[in-house]
Amino acid sequence: MSRIAETFARLRTEGRPGLITYTTAGDPDLPRSAEILKALARAGADVLEVGVPFSDPLADGPVIQRATERALAAGGSMRATLDMVAEVRREVSTPIVIFSYANPIVRMGLDAFVDRAADAGVDGVLALDLPIEEADEFRAAMDRRGLDNIILLSPTTTDARIRKAAELGRGFLYGISRLGVTGARATVATGAEDMVRRIRAFTTLPLALGFGISQPEHVAEVGRYADAAVVGSALVALIAEASSGPDLIARVDAYVRSLRAACVPQQA
Repeated sequence: MSRIAETFARLRTEGRPGLITYTTAGDPDLPRSAEILKALARAGADVLEVGVPFSDPLADGPVIQRATERALAAGGSMRATLDMVAEVRREVSTPIVIFSYANPIVRMGLDAFVDRAADAGVDGVLALDLPIEEADEFRAAMDRRGLDNIILLSPTTTDARIRKAAELGRGFLYGISRLGVTGARATVATGAEDMVRRIRAFTTLPLALGFGISQPEHVAEVGRYADAAVVGSALVALIAEASSGPDLIARVDAYVRSLRAACVPQQA
């Protein structure tokens, strides 16, 4: 059983939703990015999602686009990301998911990427823009090294594609709660619960919900119907704001602990 599967099994036993955090590798720089990941694990994040900086992040809003620019300027890349994960893995047992566009993976070579990711201690990979119709080879390569294939689903994903995602996915499925690019919002998308219900008609895989979740109240709301909440842009914005001061790690810790406190056991 993978670390991701073990984590969601534990969450089911505890009766509570999980918290997944997203950060961009190399933002604000590689050494502090590694320290942030360690802080997220200490603060109680259940899964660490690590974004590979890429020059053309089509699905990302301005907050993560700026983080990508900072990371690239600081020397961020796929190789640097995997080296950083290997360093963090020596101290952290929390599952780590690489979040990447397909281009950096293809550029490295699929088999080379899978081998380096597995050797670094990566547990799963989400290739954001990989068409599900072309994902069979990717899944086979991931299976070879025991990596979980995380697949993205949106409110407009058809039933047929949800069914295919359920066949190809492992670990958990990542549902985006609204259309458009990433970014913190004031409220959770109104159709999020219906989307979760529709996906669950086709699969028993855990479902994490992201895009727009930024506050403890959002985490608590999503936790009523999804297996985990994903917080990205709001955390990345906090890192950008705090990176010039001495209390970056302390502020990240406090914010994530507030989110984690909202992951309370759900009534049966």
